[in-house]
Amino acid sequence: MPEVSLSDWNQFLQNHPHAHLLQTGEWGELKSAFGWRTARLIQGEFGAQILFRKLPLGFTVGYLPKPVSSKQLPVAGDRFWGEVDSVCKKHRAIFLKIEPDLWNDSTVSNLQITNHKLRTSPYNIQPPRTIIIDLRGTEEEILARMKQKCRYNMRLAEKKGVTVRAWDDLPAFHRMMLVTGGRDEFGIHSLEYYQRVYDLLHPKEMCEILVAEYEGQPLASLMIARSGTQSYYLYGASTNEERNRMPTYLLQWEAMKWARARGCEEYDLWGVPDEDEAALEADFETRHDGLWGVYRFKRGFGGEVKRAAQALDRVYNPLLYKLYLWRMAGLEAGQ
Repeated sequence: MPEVSLSDWNQFLQNHPHAHLLQTGEWGELKSAFGWRTARLIQGEFGAQILFRKLPLGFTVGYLPKPVSSKQLPVAGDRFWGEVDSVCKKHRAIFLKIEPDLWNDSTVSNLQITNHKLRTSPYNIQPPRTIIIDLRGTEEEILARMKQKCRYNMRLAEKKGVTVRAWDDLPAFHRMMLVTGGRDEFGIHSLEYYQRVYDLLHPKEMCEILVAEYEGQPLASLMIARSGTQSYYLYGASTNEERNRMPTYLLQWEAMKWARARGCEEYDLWGVPDEDEAALEADFETRHDGLWGVYRFKRGFGGEVKRAAQALDRVYNPLLYKLYLWRMAGLEAGQ
């Protein structure tokens, strides 16, 4: 199972329509343009696009997000894991972090994990908890699953003259992201990064930027992406003007309709606080730190709160891995 080319990987994915966006060849190309190295391995139904991040002294950290055939990942054969190990050691990886494309309620045997030297990690890369909106059925059925206030805000946006259209003004999109990041205190990517995402995905109808406007003035925007039957709310931004017109609500609805028109069955809102639903519902009106600020908005769309299976680590350098755990614990304590 040697490393395969990008074209071979894309051919493999044609037989796996449910592969996650983070396993697409386009996503690997994106990360390769911003400091990561990419390796792709195939064995039968198993596929792994591994990203390697450079560290000092020639070391790397490997990252395998949402590998193809995750449901069978713990029982993948020794040959598969042997090739994964070979590639990771060639890149001098301290460890490989794996985020299975599984939900937390999936059954993964601890024995199977142990047999393949996988250990449950205390740290994820992607936000583990999210809201998934079912896009199947009629538009009326999807709307009926939403909170009444959410539907009201959509209608209000239309009544107040908000319109939504496709947008390709990446500099303006980035400026709006800067405003949002400063207001809501989260980091954003560079203009070059968003431009690269758009250039890789948009020609293949794998993404779109939508903008909500009032009388020609951009008020809010988002980038939606899709892979197979899945769609994802990747990035969103809004200005500080005309917020009473509720542009973000209509914007999300138009994004869902864009996804439905391309055969998507789910819309992943990608990131809410990592608490169970009872805690989320108890505290969302009083907490605004971290992802709490977006939960109140996202909950209105009537999706299902789900948590991804915890990340797994495959360790190659135990001493430096302990240093990683110590550093992460320190960062966590300082929050």
